[in-house]
Amino acid sequence: MSYEVYKMKDFSTKKMPFKLLYVTRSEYDKGWHSTQHTHHFTELFYIVKGKGSFILPDHDIPVKENDLVIINPNVEHTEKSNHQDSLEYIALGIEGLSFSLPEEKDSQMGLYTYQGDRVDILFYLNKLLDEIQHNHDEYEVICQNIIEILIVKLRRGKKFTIEKTQPKNINKAVAFIKYYINQNYRDPITLDTLAKAGHINKYYLAHTFKKDIGISPIEYLNQVRIRESQILLETTNYNIAHIAEFIGFSSQSFFAQAFKRATGQTPSKYRKKAGKEVEGK
Repeated sequence: MSYEVYKMKDFSTKKMPFKLLYVTRSEYDKGWHSTQHTHHFTELFYIVKGKGSFILPDHDIPVKENDLVIINPNVEHTEKSNHQDSLEYIALGIEGLSFSLPEEKDSQMGLYTYQGDRVDILFYLNKLLDEIQHNHDEYEVICQNIIEILIVKLRRGKKFTIEKTQPKNINKAVAFIKYYINQNYRDPITLDTLAKAGHINKYYLAHTFKKDIGISPIEYLNQVRIRESQILLETTNYNIAHIAEFIGFSSQSFFAQAFKRATGQTPSKYRKKAGKEVEGK
């Protein structure tokens, strides 16, 4: 008979100062990209499969399966798949903390390849998804504990410094809806679509979103679409009808009206002016 006892050291635990805002698993086609955006919270991406890149204002960072990407608050970025592979990842929005490494003190974003057991980290991430999707009893408690386990594991392997950030007073549902819009703005989206995605009453969503963000969810959606259309007008030769369809507007005329309302110019005038500015540089 063998009998072994391992005694725990005396210790006190501190509750980590953060809040899990959302967990999502996303898969995108070849050549897909989101629009440039920022968050007041930290985002953590685990690349489940495929290849792509994260685009920052001054450079791109390629990513592949098993990479872990941490983007600290208020860093402008977008993510995209490459033209050969689709991109699948699990993303977490975590409010109240930021990450850094001692040798990267001033870095706003870190690309860290996870060196531990892939099965181990996927177990915890998939458990988070399962708990949130099915709303089991006290799932919030389990999710909070799983996140704490993940953070401890990351800190063990990479010696992260974790700093407390001042949380902005924003509702969890609103944070998720902003994220959902940034990822899916090309699709047909209504207030009902957003309410269903966020498992929230649409009237409460409309009220809370405007209270926290200052505009309605549909106004925010149109802002994202217009911002993306400006990039396409500046950098591609796509015709305006194609751009309107590509970014999710139901018609070219509706797109033109929304674009002029937002920028004071028609799409064609904006493209012409942008082209002249490029030529003059």
